[in-house]
Amino acid sequence: MDGSESKDSSASEFSLAEIVEMENIYKDIGENTPNPEICQGIANSFNFSADRTWKPAIRWQEVQSWFQDKQNETGAKQKDSTMALRVFVDRSHAKISGYIPESSLKRRGVKASELSELAFEAKSARDNAWYDVAAFLTYRVMCSGELEVRVRFSGFSNADDEWVNVKRAVRERSIPLEPSECRRVKVGDLVLCFQERPEQAVYCDAYVMEIRRHSHDISGCKCIFVVRYDHDNTKEKVHLERICCRPTS
Repeated sequence: MDGSESKDSSASEFSLAEIVEMENIYKDIGENTPNPEICQGIANSFNFSADRTWKPAIRWQEVQSWFQDKQNETGAKQKDSTMALRVFVDRSHAKISGYIPESSLKRRGVKASELSELAFEAKSARDNAWYDVAAFLTYRVMCSGELEVRVRFSGFSNADDEWVNVKRAVRERSIPLEPSECRRVKVGDLVLCFQERPEQAVYCDAYVMEIRRHSHDISGCKCIFVVRYDHDNTKEKVHLERICCRPTS
């Protein structure tokens, strides 16, 4: 997989936060290339930041080259990847450092408040299941212009790290529901559902096909949700405790 990696020489010198800052500047200036004075000011702000400690200094020519290269990019895929990168840094900048919680949290049976430190989930290519992300370790831009990140899954070792596509396989973490919240689930909703099979038990995307509402009792929600798993089209009847809903936009 690493053999397909492609980065231009100037962009590889910048950190994630620096790229996002230049993306925001590019959005404001459009097709105008910043003059050397502006590029020098941007380079100075990067070089004096704490994130660049012990890293090579950025030259203004590298900043200007980045903007020139950016102006030559016209593919829609690159724009989508850029937006996803901005979401990462804006919402989870601290987690990009590689910090991993000491305790491995299990999603099933855990309240949403207890999972507040895990802001994202990523889809593993090995089993089509979604796992909480403990850390974004590094990133790369593919020759197609799409962005990939290497993720450390919560509760797993570095042997299970994976490269995943930002646009298709990373998103905000799905939310476990309390029994009183069962009416948030509607027919047609995309949910994350705990699929139990003899060989594995994982969280996978599923669509709600039917809901059979029942009165709750002291033990909790008694409603039955008929779901169709997206990866294999199988249907199953499940209870609320096996469902996590998607965050509302």
